[in-house]
Amino acid sequence: MSCRIRLVLALHDHQPIGNFDGVFAAAYHDSYAPLLEVLERYPEIPIALHTSGSLLEWLVEKHPEYIDRVRNLADRGQIEIIGGPFYEPILATIPRRDRIGQIRAYTRYLEDVFGVTVRGMWIPERVWEQSFAGDITEAGIEYTILDDCHFRNAGLRDDELHGYYLTEDEGRLLKVFPGSEQLRYTIPFADPQETINHLREIGDRFPNAVVTFGDDGEKFGTWPGTQQHVYQNGWIYRFLDALRANADWLKVTTMSEVVDQVAPFGRIYLPDASYREMTEWALPVARQVEYFELVSSHETAADWSQLKPFLRGGFWRNFRAKYPESNEMYARMLQVSERLHELASGESGCARADLLSQAQTELYRAQCNCPYWHGAFGGLYLPHLRNAVYQHLIAADTLLEQAAGREGPWVRIDAADYNLDARKELRLASDRLIAYIAPSRGGHLYELDLRAISHNLLGTLNRRPEVYHDKVRAAGRHQEQHDEHQAVSIHDLVAFKQPDLHKKLQYDHGPRKSCVDHFFQPGLSLERVQAGEGEIGDFAAGVYESVLRRADDAVQARLTRHGHLGPYAISVSKTITLERGSGRLDIVYELSALPLNVPLHFGIEFNFAGMAAGASDRYYYDASGRELGPLETVQNLPPTDRIGLVDEWLGLDVSLEWSQAAGVWTFPIQTISQSEAGFEAVHQSCTVIPHWQFIAPADGQWRVQITLAVDTSAAQARKLRAAKAAA
Repeated sequence: MSCRIRLVLALHDHQPIGNFDGVFAAAYHDSYAPLLEVLERYPEIPIALHTSGSLLEWLVEKHPEYIDRVRNLADRGQIEIIGGPFYEPILATIPRRDRIGQIRAYTRYLEDVFGVTVRGMWIPERVWEQSFAGDITEAGIEYTILDDCHFRNAGLRDDELHGYYLTEDEGRLLKVFPGSEQLRYTIPFADPQETINHLREIGDRFPNAVVTFGDDGEKFGTWPGTQQHVYQNGWIYRFLDALRANADWLKVTTMSEVVDQVAPFGRIYLPDASYREMTEWALPVARQVEYFELVSSHETAADWSQLKPFLRGGFWRNFRAKYPESNEMYARMLQVSERLHELASGESGCARADLLSQAQTELYRAQCNCPYWHGAFGGLYLPHLRNAVYQHLIAADTLLEQAAGREGPWVRIDAADYNLDARKELRLASDRLIAYIAPSRGGHLYELDLRAISHNLLGTLNRRPEVYHDKVRAAGRHQEQHDEHQAVSIHDLVAFKQPDLHKKLQYDHGPRKSCVDHFFQPGLSLERVQAGEGEIGDFAAGVYESVLRRADDAVQARLTRHGHLGPYAISVSKTITLERGSGRLDIVYELSALPLNVPLHFGIEFNFAGMAAGASDRYYYDASGRELGPLETVQNLPPTDRIGLVDEWLGLDVSLEWSQAAGVWTFPIQTISQSEAGFEAVHQSCTVIPHWQFIAPADGQWRVQITLAVDTSAAQARKLRAAKAAA
């Protein structure tokens, strides 16, 4: 019997930049290597394989034998290597020049590693905008895969999805395959016969049909429970045996073979979209709730199948509106990309081509998509992934300064709209530090980059409501009503990685940044501060006026706000100074027009990120150098003039000193977030608040000087030792 239907199996293997080496290794042993071993036993079953550049570089270094085996399978035609942007950026979050550059760079790398011609590509997270068609084809790619929901959103019916289409942008043609959502849920979770029955039905109705499965390779061993299900319980063997047994009417093939032998269905223009779940996660929380309630109330209706294609989720770019921290990374990335473009286009570009090439690689790595969004997947809530973005951006920034000819100690200050809010921010930069200040948002210090270790000390994340927090609360109520050893029905579909997570749910009222100015109720307790209560001033998020000062050896930003402390009109100014060659910020606060004979309570909030908790080598210390406890410690310290934080793993020591003794509050900021492994508490930052209770002097003025100092000498010494050992 002749072939009635073609099946394309496309697998996408990915690990993000900055993920732990152990996670790479576990995925290799649980998914990538076992699947390859199985494929070698079924030479007649071909697949299309996409491996993100961040993962492939790791495999080349750690498991060259895996690369050799993939190359052998590619040589015999069993694996089609497909490309994409090198470090798996979502195309909607990077400039057009970087889209084309990343795709071309990865095509060259793949062709060098595997000795193949790359014709197709994987669209990261299947986030699509129609203009991408022109960018992709300009980069040399012929075809790609999107989800079938993209095509339904364009008005196609299910019966029109069994093939591939042509799309176009400015005359450049791209072939696009619709990936089957049904197969994403049956493979590998349903019995293989269910997939066979589905394909047989399509083949009987639509001779010469093409059905495409495209999904994560980690589903085959790394996702919870799949290692046992797929390999130990034999799902993968039953599935491939079923494909082999039905080869008389079902042909497993590759995208290249389809493009070469089957004509496209026609032309299509696809709306902005991603896979269905991603569009749901992009919605604001309140709208997500309404969306899910609407689906729940209608999905049993007789006309649901007709109604469903017209139901839409959100737009991916709105993750940057939903999460300001994502926008901060995005805006910082755009600065680096634009600076690189300027230098590469200028006269000095060729002279420093080596530095610009290194900076471009760092930029591309910083564009890895995972830390820019959040859902059941997505890594915005994972500090080590956000840290990796900043690590590569800061490294690129430093390389670009070198390419621009800045050597030795230097310092400068600039003002521009750095975070894309239509207001100007301030940038104080030197050979050692980069500080970003937002006068229109409380005069906050919202980014502090340490060049020596390429670390953003203020890469924080706010605690905010998420739809799945209702599941956490429900689980908590259930636990409190039942014996802890009794099975809990709420856990049937979700896992909780720590107990009592519902007790840790809390939301922030303002950004967790630094130089956040608070006037508290006199005698306010630490517990109420942690709960976000007791604020009686309008300075924490108010607009400050700014004045910039420049000198050869130092730059200075003076920020002033005339606001209110309860019923009293007062003024606060803070002057932030960065000296050339210095590893510190000097901050002077001056309060004026203070009411007389009134108890005052003033505090300055700092939040330090990227310094992990839960380990003995990460701790606070006092003015005498005595350890005060790990970085997750909640503390109400008596008046002192200094506190420090150490992360020995990073090789980082951060200290705060002030000229007038202050009480100090410290507490951790933990989010309750969801991943494919379940719900967990994640340490995001350490809050440190020196606070002063006093009566204003007769002139109504009060002043304190603060020094924020960073010491990275331990990290630098470690780096030198490693370089010496390598040499």
